[in-house]
Amino acid sequence: MNVCIIGTGYVGLVTGVCLSEIGNNVICVDKIKEKIDLLNSGKSPIYEPNLEKLLKDNIQKNRLRFNIDISKAVTKSEIIYICVGTPSLSNGQTDLRYVEEVAHEIGKYINGEKVIVNKSTVPIGSGDWVSMVVSDSLENNNSSNEKIAFNVVSNPEFLREGSAISDTFFPDRIVIGSSSKKAIDKMIKLYEPIINQSFNWRDSERLIPKNTKIPVVISDLTSAEMIKYAANSFLATKISFINEIANICEKVGADVLKVAEGIGLDKRIGPAFLNAGIGWGGSCFPKDVSALSNIAGEYGLSTQILNAVVNVNREQRLKITQKLQDELKIIKGKIIGVLGISFKPDTDDTREAPSIKIMNDLVNLGARVKAYDPIVGAAPESLSKKVEICSSAYEVVRGADMFILATEWEEFLKLDYAKIKDIMRSPVLIDGRNYLNKNSLEKKGFKYIGIGR
Repeated sequence: MNVCIIGTGYVGLVTGVCLSEIGNNVICVDKIKEKIDLLNSGKSPIYEPNLEKLLKDNIQKNRLRFNIDISKAVTKSEIIYICVGTPSLSNGQTDLRYVEEVAHEIGKYINGEKVIVNKSTVPIGSGDWVSMVVSDSLENNNSSNEKIAFNVVSNPEFLREGSAISDTFFPDRIVIGSSSKKAIDKMIKLYEPIINQSFNWRDSERLIPKNTKIPVVISDLTSAEMIKYAANSFLATKISFINEIANICEKVGADVLKVAEGIGLDKRIGPAFLNAGIGWGGSCFPKDVSALSNIAGEYGLSTQILNAVVNVNREQRLKITQKLQDELKIIKGKIIGVLGISFKPDTDDTREAPSIKIMNDLVNLGARVKAYDPIVGAAPESLSKKVEICSSAYEVVRGADMFILATEWEEFLKLDYAKIKDIMRSPVLIDGRNYLNKNSLEKKGFKYIGIGR
């Protein structure tokens, strides 16, 4: 099929690359010429395992192109994906200006029957609104008065940064929301190689048998939009829940790792997202939980659980600073190292990363803070300019009074901790992800401080 992807951010780029990999002709559109030039050269502006390899392969096979001309992309495509950003406004509501702009452009250039897919995470009811914007634009720009049919589909993404390619090819489910059977059938045909697992590419880390079909959830537009918000809010809830349990474990002398294992083996609960730590971040959870709470508020409903989820997450970051104060007594003038800046491993995304809030708080308390991340090379704008970005983990911990493991990069498991102990001023660490081997580090002479242990 001929597919157009509007927006080459995280979701748009991954979607476009993966759809081309399963045999479609894909053209991705973005306003930023420098970004388009970079992509056409086979370089990815974001870090994601396997993404750049597939990007290059499909450009070479002439199945994947990048352009700034939205008119050609829209006119030549059967299916048009809206994959632009939907950031949060200061009041917690969703900023839809980019979606509106794209919907208007689609209406301006639409020239035949199209399926318009809303892949961006949008407030519930936005599908009908997008349809209205496209219709109005079409009416204002269609001089021939020819009736042009289109259908809007909600097809939410459930990608995890760091495993987005695998999540696209081997999803737990595919959700398609529309009032049009014709549009739904077209989307099923598009995803058929994924649904039937009939394509050739395989991620060695996650194999699915060829005879396993991917479940497809067919719904109305509104339900599909709600599924996305409900899923992310529930996952955020699980993390906040286990962090609250971890805080209780610390007081009563229990080990949250064993508690998580014990409850995670219950099939009604499951082990995923039961890793206690310094809290959740990223581009999705904070935005989506806030947006769902705001949507409920518009209908006069209170979201006591969601509000608590956000509060627990906010307080979890503060507890790390408190652990530091309890250990060091005085933070001012102390050297504190931070290993990991991104909000999770295998991504360069630092949006809402817990590490940034923690580092900024430590700087405000007068500490000298040094940080290192295997992928994040430059300091994020939200990070205090006083934080020193180092080129290695050893540089971070040299002369440090304490260090915090903030992101569970595999590289940090392979460090020479005997060497680290020797070059630190004081061998004390806070394992903010319960990632390192507590017993091994204590035998090496470290004071190990975990979460909920």
